[in-house]
Amino acid sequence: MLYPWQREDWQRLAALRDRLPHALLLHGQQGIGKRDLALHFAQGLLCESPLADGQPCNTCGACHWFSQGNHPDFTVVRPEALEAGTGDADGDGEGSGGGSKKKAPSKIIRMEQVRGLIEAVGVGTHRAGLRVVVVYPLDALQTEGANALLKTLEEPPASTVFLLVTDRIDRVLPTILSRCRQFSVARPTHAAALEWLRSQGVADVEAQLALSGGAPLTALHAAEAEEQPLQRLLVGQLGAGAAFDPLAAAEQLQKLPVPAVLGVLQRWTYDLLTLCLGTGAVRYFPKEQAALGRCAGATDAHRLQGFAARLVNHRRSENHPLAARLVMESVFLDYRQLFR
Repeated sequence: MLYPWQREDWQRLAALRDRLPHALLLHGQQGIGKRDLALHFAQGLLCESPLADGQPCNTCGACHWFSQGNHPDFTVVRPEALEAGTGDADGDGEGSGGGSKKKAPSKIIRMEQVRGLIEAVGVGTHRAGLRVVVVYPLDALQTEGANALLKTLEEPPASTVFLLVTDRIDRVLPTILSRCRQFSVARPTHAAALEWLRSQGVADVEAQLALSGGAPLTALHAAEAEEQPLQRLLVGQLGAGAAFDPLAAAEQLQKLPVPAVLGVLQRWTYDLLTLCLGTGAVRYFPKEQAALGRCAGATDAHRLQGFAARLVNHRRSENHPLAARLVMESVFLDYRQLFR
């Protein structure tokens, strides 16, 4: 399926069909539908009777196999946590206590998965057509796996197309980037995102979309996971500035995923910097203009820029924190120091 805001992106993808690159890297903001766009394009490439605009017919044998997840010329590589539908699971930790606990699904793409992929693309296609491989998120590859994939991209098998997807193109090896054609996926307009969220039955769409940084799928996930009240609680406490209680906040918010907390903090800091520097209007939290103004008046741009840089460092390991609550306490204490 395509989301309403992906029509232009689809037209750009369809224009590539006549001269397909061997590797296409779809990148853009998290939560705007890049993975679904890649999967839809993969189905369209494998479809036996594609529509005039290149979309799959959903009726041929190839589309049936694809929908059932058993097309012989389609391979998808993703972390075990996404396979199991537990994208917020703890990372790689193994259970203890005599094996009584199960191993948690991994949030990285393991080397064994990459080896399996390389072996799969080393044989001919089953239906004498294209073979399509989707890898997401590409930044979940560790160095060893990325280097192994690089060798395959340098000498791509015949009739094979790699569709690589990432939210964080800055985390992809430059050598892999040099072997791909980059495709920037457009972010939906504010109006399109709001309209779609309303059609999904999300309440208070303006506030929820702001909390999610303008990403409608992130907003929908937060609504379904009932994370909105906690996120709004976080925003309210951030607005307290010097009166913010880091330890109490970490205790109240420990059920929130660390990436969600860091994302809200980054957007809040962006709005604070905007006010401190006088470079424009508040972008993410317009309803919190008064609280943002008070906080901006109690700190300065230099401190905020340093804090923003430290948040970036935290985000590099956000999916594998040693202890989520301790990470939150550390970040919240750092935030309160902005107002001293």
